[in-house]
Amino acid sequence: MQMRRLGKTGLSVSPIVFGGNVFGWTADEKTSFDILDAFFDAGLNTIDTADVYSAWVPGNKGGDSEEIIGKWLKKAKLSRDKAVIITKVGSDMGQGKTLKANYILKAVEDSLRRLQTDYIDLYLSHWPDADTPHEESLGAYAKLLEQGKIRSVGCSNYDAAQLQASFDAADKAGLPRYQALQPEYNLYERSSFEGPLADLCIKEDIGVITYFSLAAGFLSGKYRSKADTEGCAREGRVAQYLDDKGMRILAALDKISAETGARPAEISLAWLLRKKGVTAPIASATSLSQLESLVKSATLKLSDEAMALLDQAGA
Repeated sequence: MQMRRLGKTGLSVSPIVFGGNVFGWTADEKTSFDILDAFFDAGLNTIDTADVYSAWVPGNKGGDSEEIIGKWLKKAKLSRDKAVIITKVGSDMGQGKTLKANYILKAVEDSLRRLQTDYIDLYLSHWPDADTPHEESLGAYAKLLEQGKIRSVGCSNYDAAQLQASFDAADKAGLPRYQALQPEYNLYERSSFEGPLADLCIKEDIGVITYFSLAAGFLSGKYRSKADTEGCAREGRVAQYLDDKGMRILAALDKISAETGARPAEISLAWLLRKKGVTAPIASATSLSQLESLVKSATLKLSDEAMALLDQAGA
């Protein structure tokens, strides 16, 4: 499997990053272990999670995904340097969203304990925090980098102005810059990344790992009407894509699927892998058959004609 350089982080990530938000939610511990075993057996190496996953599930407290990954790391007896672990800080774990330095320094210890590791490969600010100066958050990350508790630092959900402001603050204070970004980006939702944010990431050599890469499962093609979404875990989110634009995208995916034999989800991820500025998309699976499809997408090559058709459908 050909790994991809993640900006200036020094990390080499697989072309598909596994989304650990499903662990402890739609995938129980045993299923999660089986999926992670198969993911690494296929030559992929990167897992994305967050301290807050999956606090939204009744009975969960947050940290559930990290705990499952930590147990798997011990059980699999995988050499730690063979896995790239991404996690995030700053979401509401009962204290509200915050990137205060003292909170970051405490939260990283909790994540390390749950992950049963002594370092995190990429640590992300999950959300911008308008109440905390960039210098304060970046100062905390500088300490963690110096202590070896994290290997690199990035952010999620920042727009171009916020990302540029963080660069300016880092340069002025002599602090580490964010070196990776995790934006929402997929065939349906393109406006928040394409344009100024993508241009800035390319200019500054920022590694980009996209989330909601399959639009909460809509781009798998299995949701064609409101009736299809009833009772599914992501019902509310998927329903928003069931409009004319969504149907145009599904029609384009169906056409390319008929021509190539690839599934819509594989095509959607392959489209992201060819977009300028994107390092790798995040995608989840809750079964081994779904995982097999994700693995196929890592090597699927779309033609220029297929790319143009998809670009036009989602415009």
